[in-house]
Amino acid sequence: MSKKKAEAEIQERIQMEIARVKLPRGNQTLGLLDQRLGGSRTRVKCLDGKTRICRIPGRLKRRLWVREGDIILVEPWELGGDAKGDIIFKYRPTQVQYLKRRGFLDKLSEFEEF
Repeated sequence: MSKKKAEAEIQERIQMEIARVKLPRGNQTLGLLDQRLGGSRTRVKCLDGKTRICRIPGRLKRRLWVREGDIILVEPWELGGDAKGDIIFKYRPTQVQYLKRRGFLDKLSEFEEF
């Protein structure tokens, strides 16, 4: 395989991954995982200015591994939405770069000041 074909293939893979970035819809919000509390519970600083206790739903429990500092997609609960929510998705580093370039993570710098 020539060098040009290899570079074109790499660029195509990057574009495919970026095209599949899951964006917040409806009442979903982006968040920064602050602390793991045990079990499937975590404390998340959401970009809407609230700190929520979030859980990983059972269908994702064995597939979704999170660490402190990860950027995640949170869906607040209908009841107690200011205090609790579910973690729906974890963003990969290339997807986080894409979100930063598009301006979705502008409020993230406010959290890093503390």
